[in-house]
Amino acid sequence: MSSPAAGKRRMDTDVVKLVESKHEVTILGGLNEFVVKFYGPSGTPYEKGVWKVRVDLPDKYPFKSPSIGFINKIFHPNIDEASGTVCLDVINQAWTALYDLTNIFDSFLPQLLSYPNPVDPLNGDAAALFLHKPEDYKKKICEYINKYATEDVLREQGGDSSSDDGETSDLSEDEAQDMEL
Repeated sequence: MSSPAAGKRRMDTDVVKLVESKHEVTILGGLNEFVVKFYGPSGTPYEKGVWKVRVDLPDKYPFKSPSIGFINKIFHPNIDEASGTVCLDVINQAWTALYDLTNIFDSFLPQLLSYPNPVDPLNGDAAALFLHKPEDYKKKICEYINKYATEDVLREQGGDSSSDDGETSDLSEDEAQDMEL
């Protein structure tokens, strides 16, 4: 699977698989640029939150990892508050072509939110609260969810997760199935 056509096929297959899963996907410019609605994992302080996560697939996907970032704000030691950048080894350094997009949303991000790593933070304030004042950390998460990460907040923002040109399109399950080879 080293040819550009094989890589493109894999990209298309992985995006279709994600669309057909439980995740809401909004395609931006093409199948290599989209936004996924991501719900906080149950049993964590994030469980009532809903975030838009932007995914950009590089030309060399699946051999090169996708770029992901939270669009709406989240308070977490390993997520940069300003840019939404995620510090996650499995995506940034340990990515292999064995992984696919559903792994990110079904495993990697839920694990990151469930088990923060305050030793290697992108958000020092979140890391310090997590380590030294865990109850304040949980309160801050709830404040951020209420302010930035509810269905109502996303609706008020128009659910707009579009690219700079303002074009978005939701890919229906039927359209996704039509794309399968």
